[in-house]
Amino acid sequence: MNLIYFLLRSSWGMVAIAIVTGFISGGSSAGLIALISNAATQNASERLTYIAWCFVGLAIIALITSIVSQVMLIRLSQNAVLQLRMRLSRQILFAELSHLEGLGNARLLATLTEDVQAVANAVYQMPFLFINLAIVLGCVAYITWLSWLVLLMVIGLTVVAIASCMWLLNRGEKLLALAREDEDQLFKHLSTITQGVKELKLHYRRRQVFLDNKLQSTATEYRRHNVAGLSLFAATSSWGQLVFFFALGFVLFALPNLLEITPQTLSGYILTFTYLLLPMDNIISKLPLFSKASIALQKIDSLGLSLASRSELSTVPPALKSSWHSLQLNDITHIYYRDREDSSFFFGPIDLTLYPQEIVFIVGGNGSGKSTLAKLITGLYIPENGEILFDGEQITEQNREWYRQHFSVVFSDFYLFEELLGLENADLDLRATKYLKQLQLDHKVKVENGRLSTTALSQGQRKRLALLTAYLEDRPIYLFDEWAADQDPVFKEIFYTQLLPELREQGKTVVTISHDDRYFHLADRIIKLNYGKVEYDKTSLNK
Repeated sequence: MNLIYFLLRSSWGMVAIAIVTGFISGGSSAGLIALISNAATQNASERLTYIAWCFVGLAIIALITSIVSQVMLIRLSQNAVLQLRMRLSRQILFAELSHLEGLGNARLLATLTEDVQAVANAVYQMPFLFINLAIVLGCVAYITWLSWLVLLMVIGLTVVAIASCMWLLNRGEKLLALAREDEDQLFKHLSTITQGVKELKLHYRRRQVFLDNKLQSTATEYRRHNVAGLSLFAATSSWGQLVFFFALGFVLFALPNLLEITPQTLSGYILTFTYLLLPMDNIISKLPLFSKASIALQKIDSLGLSLASRSELSTVPPALKSSWHSLQLNDITHIYYRDREDSSFFFGPIDLTLYPQEIVFIVGGNGSGKSTLAKLITGLYIPENGEILFDGEQITEQNREWYRQHFSVVFSDFYLFEELLGLENADLDLRATKYLKQLQLDHKVKVENGRLSTTALSQGQRKRLALLTAYLEDRPIYLFDEWAADQDPVFKEIFYTQLLPELREQGKTVVTISHDDRYFHLADRIIKLNYGKVEYDKTSLNK
């Protein structure tokens, strides 16, 4: 998908108007050159007056059409970039979670930031490109009017210049494409710095190996490909200028010896070629920008196709169930495919039934599949085999969005929003303040108009804020993934002995992934996983 098609897809009518007005502006600018050249050879005052009025008219036309073309294309380009950002964001949010995890955050982030910005930068230059192209074509038309023979010479020179420039451009674009591939890996390493800074600071050898063998290596490759590609583009620009100056020298020194040319005609050639220097330089200097944008659009298109292939049906969910009787997972399986490995992790088959108003603990060692089961229960993962039945209704693509709305979840890798988005209630601030007191955060956090005063807290306190959001969602089923792991002993006790029973008394079902065996006796049921399978599902011994 090139830039022109990208803009045409957004609004071909606006593009057509912008191009037409742009060419009118460029043609008018070229016409001004012809008038200047003509005025320089006129002596009669009447003729000069006529040329002056023509000059004023063309200048006004060039000004108005230039403004119209640029404003139209600027509005169109910004709208197109906005649509591109929103389309990508929607595709990401509507794609299957397991597919997004396979793509990796680094690739998604690089596309949303670097690729979209590269397109935005190039699109912003499109109005000026069309104006400059129009000026070039207008000047070529004027040269044609002066002499067909000179035009043929110019065309021959242009063919040589374009062929040589295209050879350099193609090589440069291939190198920039390699640099863009390096950028995905570079983003991955840069995210490692922010996410793994504590681990890197605590292990000197690991930090040095990461810096020297990983980050430095990738950054060096990225720089090498970028330098080589941009150097070829710089060479293309210099070569284009050299060819242009050669053409000017040919017209100035050689052409008078080959053809009978009047001084007036020769001055017209020189003036036209001199005037062409700036638009030609502008066009050539922007070629790297457009090449980067072309590569970025290819990456965006590739990601878009990948996301579309694993897109979920998005519907407006109907009203939630006010009461329910059972949630069944029948013969559920899920497979993890590991990149660059032949092996895969097979989860299941799982047979499990949840009931209203019960506290269920999911336990097991690391890697046993607890978080995977949580994502399957909540509908975030789509099982390869088996079925999920909610009150006997099978969960499919058509009702999965509705099914997910029955869960309030705090995952171990939760994300904390600064605003209580999607929660609309007249007394939202009052309810939030009440829960802040219960969670012992009212001395640090305030809620005003649905916005938290701060989220710069310890991990345990941030988890309490995530729990606050879950409380306000007021869903039938709550799931907590290692929620108590970052809490101090006092609040851990409160969570297991007070908060969970209170939720059950409110009619909620609570599923908790936990390693805190000293509190297992508080559960109604304990489900233990081992290597992706249920080892046992039994009622707590104290029940």
